Amino acid sequence: MEDLPPGFRFSPTEEELISFYLQNKLDGRSEDLNRVVDRIIPVVYIYEFNPWELPQAAGEAIHGDPEQWFFFIPRQECEARGGRPRRLTTTGYWKATGSPSTVYSSNSSNYRAIGLKRTMVFYTGRAPHGKKTEWKMNEYKAIAIPADDNNQPSMTASSSNPSTPPTPTLRQEFSLCRVYKKSKCLRAFDRRPSGIEITRNPNLNIQAAPAQAADHLDKGLTTSNRKPQNMEGRTNSSSPESSSSGGHGSQSSQPEQSGTLPMAVNNEAIWDLDQLIHLLL
Repeated sequence: MEDLPPGFRFSPTEEELISFYLQNKLDGRSEDLNRVVDRIIPVVYIYEFNPWELPQAAGEAIHGDPEQWFFFIPRQECEARGGRPRRLTTTGYWKATGSPSTVYSSNSSNYRAIGLKRTMVFYTGRAPHGKKTEWKMNEYKAIAIPADDNNQPSMTASSSNPSTPPTPTLRQEFSLCRVYKKSKCLRAFDRRPSGIEITRNPNLNIQAAPAQAADHLDKGLTTSNRKPQNMEGRTNSSSPESSSSGGHGSQSSQPEQSGTLPMAVNNEAIWDLDQLIHLLL
């Protein structure tokens, strides 16, 4: 994958992660396809690693990617016995945040739920006194689809409350996770080097001008449009060099330096930002 030109990245959608990569890993029907998938998304017991160590274990397609990494997680033995998964690492733990959300297919002719997504955040230390970090993880589990049920998800009814709607049955053999760091960029394609943040320039702290200030600005602009002509005429008449040099006096005269704006082509004033702010205030 290193021979790809710059800009090419492994960036699948959630539907592609579940319906293709995770579903093929769970089915395991094609050994050749599984070997290719394992090269892209390897099987890793991620809870044996700290999150900053996981990029080194990423697959070929995302090795060296500074933004996100994908892994297959095998089911833990405690989960197989009906217990809760153990998400402790050597320096911290992963904590689920929010409620799980359902991932749907985008096929308009077969719109259905295909998986479940859970978001987790990594904390250093031990609960309940852990310190939240910028490392996050999205865990995806596929919904079981019976082969003879017209692609409808398999549902499990609640035995304690028959009136509760049945929940979809999840495939637990493998889950797929996306590990990433919380981005500080303003947009997805704003790829600045790590450690660089956008800060506001205090010199550009311009607020909305009130009505009086706006009128003052309009008057200042109108006055400035006439000021260069008056200034030029005053300079030509007051300069001794202009009176002694005949018709070439306007070329040898120098503009006034105090209390005036710098001149540009066609006798138009160049407005400085500080002077404009002074007018507003």
